[in-house]
Amino acid sequence: MMHDTAPAYGLWSLVIVNSVVFILFAYSFFKPQTARDWRSFGAFSAFLVALFVEMYGFPLTIYFLSGWLQSHYPNVDWFSHDAGHLLEMMFGWKTNPHAGPFHILSFIFIGAGFVLISAAWRVLYDAQQTRSLATSGPYSYVLHPQYVGFIMVMFGFLLQWPTILTLAMFPVLTVMYVRLAHTEEQDARAEFGDAYVRYAADVPGFIPKLSRVFGTESTGGYRHG
Repeated sequence: MMHDTAPAYGLWSLVIVNSVVFILFAYSFFKPQTARDWRSFGAFSAFLVALFVEMYGFPLTIYFLSGWLQSHYPNVDWFSHDAGHLLEMMFGWKTNPHAGPFHILSFIFIGAGFVLISAAWRVLYDAQQTRSLATSGPYSYVLHPQYVGFIMVMFGFLLQWPTILTLAMFPVLTVMYVRLAHTEEQDARAEFGDAYVRYAADVPGFIPKLSRVFGTESTGGYRHG
């Protein structure tokens, strides 16, 4: 991360490097194969590019809100790089924003999201090789763990560095993932028939049952490991 002694913005090389690194990192976890996979991955990549453009290139959100921010928080240098951590600045945490609670929480969401995407891909890949229904691992908790993972990663980045553009993109991409998930459900129902109907009746789409997460639910037909 940059500090106030370095140029705050206009660092387009960092925009490119960070975008490429995180997109390739996400690719290594998700490994898109179908056209539907590439659409979801492309939308996520666009979110990352928009994020890093404002983080290192041009702070559109800061410029747009500068009058309001300066009048309400006059002791903050809003054009320093650290000030881009808007939530940390606005809540006035007396610490380096990179060690603030929102920043730490963002890393938890981002890390957990990537782990979930990776774990779900391994289960899905194995199921595809045998043309069977993916129901183990993350798929025993939710129907669409990879989409949940993408949403968690995006939410984590919003906690760390919220911008007008990414805040606008987040609900749009979430709706897109939900629609893609419904399409996948129709395809799976057509391919696996009653087996998928029983599975979908037992497992939520996006939000896992707390009783299952904490192991207090009696083991059902699709609960694994």
